[in-house]
Amino acid sequence: MIDLYFIGIGMGNPDHLTRQAIAELQTADVILIPHKGAQKSDLADLRKTICEKCLEPIPPLVYFDLPKRDSKTKTYLEGVVDWHSAIAKTWQDTLHRTLPNGGKAALMIWGDPSLYDSSLRIAQRLNPRKAAIRITVVPGLTSVQLLTAAHAIPLNALGAAVTYTTGRNLANHGWPDKCESLVVMLDGQTAFDRLDPDAFEIWWGAFLGMPEQILISGRLSSCCEEIKTTRQRARETHGWIMDTYLLRPVP
Repeated sequence: MIDLYFIGIGMGNPDHLTRQAIAELQTADVILIPHKGAQKSDLADLRKTICEKCLEPIPPLVYFDLPKRDSKTKTYLEGVVDWHSAIAKTWQDTLHRTLPNGGKAALMIWGDPSLYDSSLRIAQRLNPRKAAIRITVVPGLTSVQLLTAAHAIPLNALGAAVTYTTGRNLANHGWPDKCESLVVMLDGQTAFDRLDPDAFEIWWGAFLGMPEQILISGRLSSCCEEIKTTRQRARETHGWIMDTYLLRPVP
């Protein structure tokens, strides 16, 4: 049996890890670190830095290449489904090659494994006859928690609900009916610029909780272009960006 631990690591700041997360990493037989291509090498480096700052000694680090999503498939969802299957196979092959007699492996997940991360869905694709892999989740800080803390604001309006969505959904369907506070994640196309700029306030953040953290807030009419320009510049500088934002209608 192989025990695979998904460890939530917040945005990659070693201080974001819980004591449980550090303990599970420390007792792992191997720690898996995915490569996502040269432009995102910082993501692998951040995982290595966490190990160097939090663990003594450091368990063996096993690097593997993460399959790329085929953007030429008929639909976005079809591409994601095929991509997830390829990732599951890569995990399974890497685990059985690295731990042929069983053991404990840890995989660090940005934010929390339960919130807008597909690791748990991918794990369901592991072949139950060949895998013999048991999954355990260690929760972590989410970008939403870090966003509201950085801006020093509550997540919800008084007595009101909160809706979570993606940039793709906001772009395709617009503002959700009866929504009072909207958290938007995974928005590579800055879908907020399709909204009435005078009707909404935004609290935006990138690299939350990290030394390079960027925060912008205000009415969309006054900061929409600033966010788009700042986001593009940061992406060019780092080769990647992790950002999220909260929207509310102007009272």
